[in-house]
Amino acid sequence: MEVGVISDVHGNLPALDAVFEDMPAVDALVNAGDVVGYNPWPAACVDAMRERAVPTVVGNHDRAVVDETEFRFNDMAAAGVRYARRELDETELAWLDGLPEQRRLFEGRLRLVHGHPDNPNHYTYPDEFSPSLLEDEDVLVMGHTHVQHAERYPEGTVLNPGSVGQPRDGDPRAAYAVVDLETTRVESYRVEYDVEAVIDRVASEGLPRRIGTRLRAGR
Repeated sequence: MEVGVISDVHGNLPALDAVFEDMPAVDALVNAGDVVGYNPWPAACVDAMRERAVPTVVGNHDRAVVDETEFRFNDMAAAGVRYARRELDETELAWLDGLPEQRRLFEGRLRLVHGHPDNPNHYTYPDEFSPSLLEDEDVLVMGHTHVQHAERYPEGTVLNPGSVGQPRDGDPRAAYAVVDLETTRVESYRVEYDVEAVIDRVASEGLPRRIGTRLRAGR
């Protein structure tokens, strides 16, 4: 069974559309959270997940929009949360509010979280990947760091597909992955999208300029 894995869309519709167009045929799709925040298409990105019925967990930006908090966010993140809160309708906000912190899918073979399995706000970077993160699942999917990485152990695979909408690993292309649940092997992908269109939309919506310009460097 081939599963497409995405995370950290962060309201970047051009990047999400590019990922959907580039992704090979898969049997299912999952999302490790932060559908909204930063970029100026929060409603369209939420609707894309809802229309496809993509199993999704809540990210810290998703939670901030619903809870009306901006805890420890920088100016860019806080502006993105406020923007999303204005743009989302009641149905879209209710969908975000209903997202769980963790999902077990495909008869328990895949566990989906946003940050760390024991702490959804913890940034679990590749140097912290280890078999100890796994319980009884074959594949653990995490997001939050925006850094694409996968490690395959005898016990199973730990995977961060990277960020669709705001990569932070020095590669500006949108990131995603495909995992084979039978073998636990991962193929990581990058795809180019129209970064300049995002920069223009950020400016026209009055969001902090660096939300867009940082995308050029993947930082």
